[in-house]
Amino acid sequence: MIVALLNQKGGVGKTTLATHLAGELALQGQSVVLIDADPQGSALDWTQRRSQNGLPRLFTAVGLARETLHQEAPELARRANQVIIDGAPRITSLARSALLAADLALIPVQPSPYDVWASTEMVTLIREAQAFRPTLRAAFVINRRVGATVIGREARRALADQPLPVFVSEIRQRIVFAESVAGGQLAGERQGDSLAAREIAALTREVLKGMPP
Repeated sequence: MIVALLNQKGGVGKTTLATHLAGELALQGQSVVLIDADPQGSALDWTQRRSQNGLPRLFTAVGLARETLHQEAPELARRANQVIIDGAPRITSLARSALLAADLALIPVQPSPYDVWASTEMVTLIREAQAFRPTLRAAFVINRRVGATVIGREARRALADQPLPVFVSEIRQRIVFAESVAGGQLAGERQGDSLAAREIAALTREVLKGMPP
């Protein structure tokens, strides 16, 4: 399966989710390729920090920030069980190419009115891609939720008005995620059986199902 994490809005934690999802799948024994399709190369930076810190490689990471991604990703998919694409924000042509390559598109959204409003553009791109690839599935993932706040619940209700489903799994705002990025680690590697690790595991289970219930 090829899973693309995309949002035209930056700063939604897309790369953190992509690396953690790829890492969790790898720890389950699957062969994983992470495609960094963002010209900033943040996912590749994460893997480089991991290598510099002497940590074992979990998955293969390649940079493919180009509009031919939809032609090249299927070849990589033949060599792995799972392919995770960390998409680029604000670059529509790269987002379209990633969508044409993907089986499942995940839209990470922070629980704020601005993020929910900004998601409309991504939904439009997905609808356009589904005209060419009717089998493309897509869903929202609430990321960086701060505790049991009212705004978190309101974000889920607001997303219910969108034509795409929302994953049940939510990722909370936790310091361990920032610390893990700095060290090229997964949250679970830093804190073991932590709440952060459990949230990533729950998200991974939903991804493997393909769609939320």
